[in-house]
Amino acid sequence: MSENAMPTILELRDLHKKFGNTPIICGADLQLKQGERLALIGPNGAGKSTLFNLISGRTAASSGEIILRDKQISGLSPFQINRLGLARSFQITNIFPQLSVQENLRVAVLSSHGYRKVFWRRLSTLRAVSQRTADVMQQCGLQTQRDTLGCDLSYAAQRALEIGITIAGDADLILLDEPTAGMSRDESAVATELIRRVSAGKTLLMIEHDMEVVFGLVDRIAVLVEGRIIACDTPLAIRSNRLVQAAYLGSADADVGAAP
Repeated sequence: MSENAMPTILELRDLHKKFGNTPIICGADLQLKQGERLALIGPNGAGKSTLFNLISGRTAASSGEIILRDKQISGLSPFQINRLGLARSFQITNIFPQLSVQENLRVAVLSSHGYRKVFWRRLSTLRAVSQRTADVMQQCGLQTQRDTLGCDLSYAAQRALEIGITIAGDADLILLDEPTAGMSRDESAVATELIRRVSAGKTLLMIEHDMEVVFGLVDRIAVLVEGRIIACDTPLAIRSNRLVQAAYLGSADADVGAAP
């Protein structure tokens, strides 16, 4: 099936969000095709994290629609949306610092399997949970640190663990919020390959400021400026888009590929 023929997995239709009298998202429209990787970029304050919060149910939209596989999800809770196959990470690392790598991932897998209080069952008997935990740990390259507490991991390893927690439930739509923020160039390269692995065969929407990561990873780029998506196209087309250059970098002569 060609890329254009792939079904739309997520669609935003005339989405608006106000906080008091302040508009943050101002009529955002976006379509995300099944199996594609799309990066959301834009200057600080453009509303990128707010848009993620709207999609994942952490914040209610003021108006407009969010459609996930032909189902209106506006107004649903994050838990309900997660159960529909959407998982997200956060800009600030969000792990259990006093649990080991294995325990962090096992908690995430247990939750995705619907387990809550399981005091009457040995965790070792939950074979599917144990296998999924091991698989995710291997995907994220954390096998050698399985018994390390979250708080004792390096920053890059903590981010890898958070990605592992995000994918633990095997959601087919993954939202990553600045997954390489604060990393060195070498760490970003490792994280990019991790994202490529865990998103293979899935659909990815990510917020990212590192243009080297963006241009090397995604199929399309959406540019959000002042709450509006002003362009959504291939990396090559976005790089040469004068409107994007002017709005995102403040200069029509700037190179989007050189953005920090």
